[in-house]
Amino acid sequence: MKRLFPAPWLSLALWVLWLLLNLSLSAGNLLLGAALGFLAPIMFAPLRPLPIKIHRPGVILKLFFRVGGDVIMSNIAVAWGVLNAGRHPPRSRFIKVPLDLRDANGLAALSMITTVVPGTVWSELALDRSVLLLHVFDLDDEVQFIEHFKSAYERPLMEIFE
Repeated sequence: MKRLFPAPWLSLALWVLWLLLNLSLSAGNLLLGAALGFLAPIMFAPLRPLPIKIHRPGVILKLFFRVGGDVIMSNIAVAWGVLNAGRHPPRSRFIKVPLDLRDANGLAALSMITTVVPGTVWSELALDRSVLLLHVFDLDDEVQFIEHFKSAYERPLMEIFE
């Protein structure tokens, strides 16, 4: 049964979504939606992420609040930097952050965190997942930034996923 329907809830959701988008319950739409719901999970099964094993769920809450606080502070810092760009231009730079995190799900979470926090952009990940290239909007001290990045985001993700 698992081979036929690798993700039954996804199949059902795709079928219902197809019907809602077409606003029709005709026989053709019912069959096309069922075919989509049946075939899509089978075709895309190799692309599904690895199963997630959370080792320390309590750290998730701590990380959530840390990221939330950093988002607020970074929004203020970036806004201030943009408003004062004429007097004090931002010192934007690309930096290389050495990574200890190797779990694919943890790296995906790290990329989302980096994207959410204003002033940082995930630029490139080395093929061996050992170095992350980040663009930082305004950087005073590279060493301090890397230590903050690793302690605030990477280490909690390692506790959660590895």
